[in-house]
Amino acid sequence: MIYLIRHAHAGARAAWPGPDADRPLSARGHREAGGIAALLAGRPVTRIVCSPRRRCLETVAPLAAARGLAVEAEPALDEDAVPGDARLWIEPPRPGLVLCSHANVIGDLLAGLVEAGVALPGGRTAGRGSIWELSVEGGRIVSGRYLPPPG
Repeated sequence: MIYLIRHAHAGARAAWPGPDADRPLSARGHREAGGIAALLAGRPVTRIVCSPRRRCLETVAPLAAARGLAVEAEPALDEDAVPGDARLWIEPPRPGLVLCSHANVIGDLLAGLVEAGVALPGGRTAGRGSIWELSVEGGRIVSGRYLPPPG
């Protein structure tokens, strides 16, 4: 499996007085981040890579702590990255990989998978704090399952 996570709730962009890159998770977002760690408990996670924005780093922090893994910040997963750059993280697929990013980046990844014929029931939804669980077989992604944000 590969897990695509959209960052958890971070409140309104317009309400944050500082640079958007520094916008933290809201209280709800921190609960969602804890729920993500709990949801992925027992699933094979070997590497965690995310956008360098604070809200993404905070989203995967509980998962990283629970697994004893470092979080790698990756500019290709930033919401301002060149479209398509993030595809390098799933082509070829790396089972056990967690990627945390933004709606536009995840949408681009999902669109590429759909174009390649991967079954994604439920379309290309990526609500805040949601996870796409991508199944890997024979060295390729063959299907995906949407997991809504943890309550």
